[in-house]
Amino acid sequence: MDPTLASALSILTVLVIVAAVHVPLGTWIHWVFTSPRHSRVERAVYRLVGVDPDTEQRWWVYGLSVLAFSSVSIVLLWVFLLAQDVLPWSFGRALNVDTAFNTAVSFVTNTNWQSYAGEAGTGYLVQAAGLTVQNFLSAGVGLAVAIAVVRGLARERTDRIGNFWVDLTRGTLRLLLPIAAVAAVVLVAGGVIQNLTEPTTVTTIAGGQQVVQGGLVASQETIKELGTNGGGFFNANSAHPFENPSGWTNLLEILLILVVPSALPYTYGLMVKDRRQGLAMAGAMAVLAFGAMSLLTWIETAGASMEGKEQRFGPAWSAIFASATTGTSTGAVDAMHSSLQPLGGGVALLNMMLGELSPGGVGTGLYSMLVMVVITVFIAGLMVGRTPELLGKQIGRREITLVALSMLITPTLVLLGTAIALVDPASLAAMSTSGPHGLSEMLYAFTSAANNNGSAFAGLSADQPFLNIALAVCMLGGRFVPIIAMLAFAGGVARQKRRPVTAGTMPTHTPSFAGFLVVIILIMSGLTYFPSLALGSIAEALQ
Repeated sequence: MDPTLASALSILTVLVIVAAVHVPLGTWIHWVFTSPRHSRVERAVYRLVGVDPDTEQRWWVYGLSVLAFSSVSIVLLWVFLLAQDVLPWSFGRALNVDTAFNTAVSFVTNTNWQSYAGEAGTGYLVQAAGLTVQNFLSAGVGLAVAIAVVRGLARERTDRIGNFWVDLTRGTLRLLLPIAAVAAVVLVAGGVIQNLTEPTTVTTIAGGQQVVQGGLVASQETIKELGTNGGGFFNANSAHPFENPSGWTNLLEILLILVVPSALPYTYGLMVKDRRQGLAMAGAMAVLAFGAMSLLTWIETAGASMEGKEQRFGPAWSAIFASATTGTSTGAVDAMHSSLQPLGGGVALLNMMLGELSPGGVGTGLYSMLVMVVITVFIAGLMVGRTPELLGKQIGRREITLVALSMLITPTLVLLGTAIALVDPASLAAMSTSGPHGLSEMLYAFTSAANNNGSAFAGLSADQPFLNIALAVCMLGGRFVPIIAMLAFAGGVARQKRRPVTAGTMPTHTPSFAGFLVVIILIMSGLTYFPSLALGSIAEALQ
């Protein structure tokens, strides 16, 4: 079959399946967060935490709950990682203080950046009881915040936007855990390992020695993809046959990455009682996601390079996976992004630079897209001389200040962090090459960290004190500044009275608005990042 046609059919397969689950999954998520009943297991969790599930919180209390929960999670996971060498199933593995801190921050912020080799740095107990648990909880936090922001837009004349503990519990137990459990069984049937077998040294046919690893891989693999976490049980990540054995498991992992973020716009439409709003947002996400996926796949198949790619996947499916993982906040890889064609690496970078909203992470993609919706409404209102409104809520100085803060913090961290790292001798020594490709390595690392992605260009030796701490700071800022800003935004608009629709109301549910939204996203990202891309990926391509 012609490679171009095969690539187009591959992308179409992903698009059709994601579109097919958009409505049912979006409806299910809506039920998860609007059902008035609590299950017995959920009530047990609430008693353990000591909260009243029927009491809702103001935005700042919700925000403090997010920060408190995440801070405690970081400290506990950090201690767990430092103490792992005295725990069962550690096999003598250990992390130093700054690597453990970076890892704890990474998994709690849904980044899953790993500056160590997975099978060499952490044992089975830490992987299962520490990292896998945080894969669920960090995704649950992002989902809870997104739902709280939507409640703010949907409600009026109230200062309550929900209960964080209820939202976290429901998202984890009703949505993430059931899907992950079923997917884990499917992956085990497909050849992904799930055992407690100790690493075994075997003699190869050529007479050499090789260590065959074991581990509870399938259970971590499903939630790392479903929760758009990323990371890997093995250093080779989803390119490892124990994590991703075949073509159909590769497709399943791509779908796990995309399904929840792609379904959330439909949930948004149901919650604000206007499904057209959700469809317009989904349309904008689809244009960005599948446009980037098509471009990256075309670049890689035209280059026909198998460097850094698995034979069992080939250039097309490797490119599709790379686009899915960078268009969300996943960070898992089934090919080495440093080996992508120069412009292919540039597309992967741009996917993250857009703000990871195509379709973005679990929860984070939805509220990141709402940031751009608000900015688009504000710009459009200025252009036509109308008071900016979204769903009957006025976008005033307070609202636009908060969404601007949410949007600007990430590029500030990316560009400032990259600039400082490029004048630090230790960081420069960590780069595998100089010139445009070297710049892309460092720029990719800080873009990945600040956007809570976690993938890497694979040429940067990042396990050194400055980069571990600097990247952890970017993860924290890129995660929690937008969360607090958007919760404050939600609290403000929830207090407003909804304005009636008039002839002067700007529609935000039409294809023309969705198209304008895409244009604004591309322009804002282009103005911010084009100079750095020009010095990196574009310059490398021109060489």
